[in-house]
Amino acid sequence: MDIFETFDGHEEVLFGSDPASGLRAIIAIHSTTLGPALGGTRFFAYPNETEAIVDVMRLSEGMSYKAAVSGLDLGGGKAVIIGDPRQLKSERLFRAYGRLIDSLGGRYVTAEDVGTTTGDMELIAKETRHVTGLPQARGGSGDPSPATALGVFHAMRAAAASLWNDPNLHGKRVAVQGVGKVGGALVELLTDAGAHVIIADINAAEVARLVEVHGVTSVAPDEILFTECDILAPCAMGAVLTESTIPLLMCEAVVGSANNQLGEDKDAERLEDHEIVYVPDFVANAGGIINIADEAAGRTYSWDRAIEVVKRIETTVDSILDRASDQATTPHAAAMAIATERIASVASLPMPPLQKGSHR
Repeated sequence: MDIFETFDGHEEVLFGSDPASGLRAIIAIHSTTLGPALGGTRFFAYPNETEAIVDVMRLSEGMSYKAAVSGLDLGGGKAVIIGDPRQLKSERLFRAYGRLIDSLGGRYVTAEDVGTTTGDMELIAKETRHVTGLPQARGGSGDPSPATALGVFHAMRAAAASLWNDPNLHGKRVAVQGVGKVGGALVELLTDAGAHVIIADINAAEVARLVEVHGVTSVAPDEILFTECDILAPCAMGAVLTESTIPLLMCEAVVGSANNQLGEDKDAERLEDHEIVYVPDFVANAGGIINIADEAAGRTYSWDRAIEVVKRIETTVDSILDRASDQATTPHAAAMAIATERIASVASLPMPPLQKGSHR
């Protein structure tokens, strides 16, 4: 791996460790043009450090575009802690990690992600104020999963309006791949809306619970991508839409919460060629960052205020699909253009003049 080539386009990448607790962490800051880089901390047992680096770089870049296209005054960052969270979690580890975050002086603000919880954020907060997703009992926004699921739901409504001239999801067949915190919350929203939901997950117990509680249908995890449906919702890990899987899809739209669903950018064109409407993942799953942005804004967090902004994802998707149609391009390319144009417009602002006695 050419390290400096890998880091190209990122402002800063910070490595930190604490041998006593087993902490091995990487924080990647892609952009702070629009504001502090906000992004969650993923605690995952990566097979090797190279895969961890690749993941954090890709995720942090995606956070920049997610914040920009959502109209947030935030940049993009992400962090990973390498290891099995079931074995390594401890107060010392998270406090050591909190000090690592604090050393960045507010350029990076963290939140929970895969493998971390609101309780973990509390431990990090003992060492830094640059953390969000604290428990609601402490005035924080809590678990971002419900807000993420709501954003995906409204993105689906926009896709439905584009395809069938009606945002109502009643009677639509929706296949949900992955029913963790976000996928499970999405299933509840969909069934409440009258959709016919098909689910799959490697967690058989959770699948059984959702089947019993919501009356949904389940299929094997290796079948869900290729299940006949109106909308496919990837809500597990990324890179599921590839040159080999796209021709086998039996859906009219793909709208999910998983990050980096495309194996490569060209897969957006492949979806277009197969007449499948793809709502870019960094747009559909922006509800989580929108929710914690309300907490990070330095005011008393309000669920009602945050959710009103999350619901605007539906309007954002409408605009992206319209732009893609007008410009004969893919929704992915249209969304990227909106995000990069906004970042570039602010990046071109001149620096403010230095005041007497100040230094930069």
